Amino acid sequence: MEQLIFLPHGDPGEYFELSKLVKHIKDSYRNYIIQGQQNCSFEDHSKPHSLDFWIRKNHTCRKNTKQATNEVIRAIVQSDIFRESKFDCPDSGKKCKGIQLLENK
Repeated sequence: MEQLIFLPHGDPGEYFELSKLVKHIKDSYRNYIIQGQQNCSFEDHSKPHSLDFWIRKNHTCRKNTKQATNEVIRAIVQSDIFRESKFDCPDSGKKCKGIQLLENK
């Protein structure tokens, strides 16, 4: 059964399917994605390789509201196919909070 991650800052009932996130990460040739939550418009978002940007671009009508909240990260980690840690941001080069796909998932 598909795992759904609901967006507390999206329109009522907005969500994304966890399998789509897994595919997106694998397609990026990394095994992680940074959280990248920002209080800014979608147009001004400075981390296009982040979870926040990906959700805003693909899974919500509220593109100018941060979506990769700590609550969303917790829900993803509770799926038992991701772990939370710090990673090198592909956009800024700095260490940032993110999620990593566990081996064999």
